[in-house]
Amino acid sequence: MRPVVLTIAGSDPGGGAGIQVDLETITVLGGHGVSVITALTAQNTQGVRGVEPVRIGFIEEQLEAILEDMTPSAAKTGMLWGKEVVEVVSLKLREHNVRNLVVDPVMVAKGGERLLKEEASEALVRELLPLAEVVTPNLPEAEILAGMQIRCREEMTEAARRIRDLGPRAVLLKGGHLEGDPVDLLLDEEGELWLEGRRTGPQDVHGTGCVFSSALATFLARGLGLREAAQRAKAFVSEGIRGAKAPGKGRFTVDPFFPVERELARWPVVEALRRAYSRLRSAEVGWLIPEVGSNLVYAMPGARSPEEVAGFEGRLVRLGRGVARVGEVSFGASRHMASVVLEAMKKDPSFRSAMNVKFGEEVLEAASRAGLTMASFRREEEPVEIREREGATLPWGVGRALEGRSDVPDLVYDRGGWGKEPMVRVLGRTPDDVVEKVLEIHRRRDG
Repeated sequence: MRPVVLTIAGSDPGGGAGIQVDLETITVLGGHGVSVITALTAQNTQGVRGVEPVRIGFIEEQLEAILEDMTPSAAKTGMLWGKEVVEVVSLKLREHNVRNLVVDPVMVAKGGERLLKEEASEALVRELLPLAEVVTPNLPEAEILAGMQIRCREEMTEAARRIRDLGPRAVLLKGGHLEGDPVDLLLDEEGELWLEGRRTGPQDVHGTGCVFSSALATFLARGLGLREAAQRAKAFVSEGIRGAKAPGKGRFTVDPFFPVERELARWPVVEALRRAYSRLRSAEVGWLIPEVGSNLVYAMPGARSPEEVAGFEGRLVRLGRGVARVGEVSFGASRHMASVVLEAMKKDPSFRSAMNVKFGEEVLEAASRAGLTMASFRREEEPVEIREREGATLPWGVGRALEGRSDVPDLVYDRGGWGKEPMVRVLGRTPDDVVEKVLEIHRRRDG
């Protein structure tokens, strides 16, 4: 049975934050989301136009309806708006002994609009924070709670200590507002845990705090410890930011479904490679397999790392006149060929597949007769700092071959170097596209 996760927050009719994105996140991560709405907002991707608080008595009625019927495994609070809301929410959570409470102290919208009245801040500190398993302020919120400026890691640590002294068991201070890659700080009874990140996707993304706190609550509800839950929540929201969408005319919104869509995209990639390999296996193309073996790879849409590029474990090898695979298809199987595809995708994201074949004048001549376009790079021109860095040669070489071109060629080759076998890389949009080019070279071998 899926754990019940309660979100107590405001409604965002634009679907980018608040209750709407909380419930999406909880559902995606395997929880059963239940909600209590504290305020109605008139907002979209361009900003907040108005806030209509829900009557206190009705907020209490919502809480009682849920808590008398269900036992949440975790809960999170978002926009609470007023002092009376904070007080009634705190009272009911205390009465029903709700555990794993994540407090997202929503105070100001990204556009600058106030989402927590000033007089409510004191109530939040006095009534709600002592109930929290963890509080998740961003830098501006942490500055208000800690009463200090935060401009560096040392000040993040001091602010987290001050906030933890207010009563929560732990503080997860989100450092995304600082320059550079985002780094968050979890301060709990074990001490400090820094969560390093990388900026991916648009910079101004709506709903990140809501998704993060909802993910954290859901992971806690599923039985994870706080530290593992925090790490997984950060990874989840980072993927959601990477897949951020622009449904309106204003800011991008985080997409909780993006990580799921990425997982769903893996199967078609694997199947496409298997189908393409079947075509290769039925042809006598063993003469095109180099001494070091070959690999056929295919990247997921929008891939950015070798782990998002699938290939054949153990490579493809020559078997008589044909070709055979040593292992199964898996992601991250060939970092070398993955780097070729990732570099090509920088020029044209649709070129997601590649295969390396043997270099030879007869190969180039056959490719020319087939009408395939070619580009090359010279290993002797490789800078020393590139040569000395593991795995940097192929991205440099392919990038060098593509310099000044408006398109991606069918082939990128080099004539080798000291201890390096010369090689041809066949590029295409899909594995079938690549295999068709390889077969065309094979057909044109003898003119």
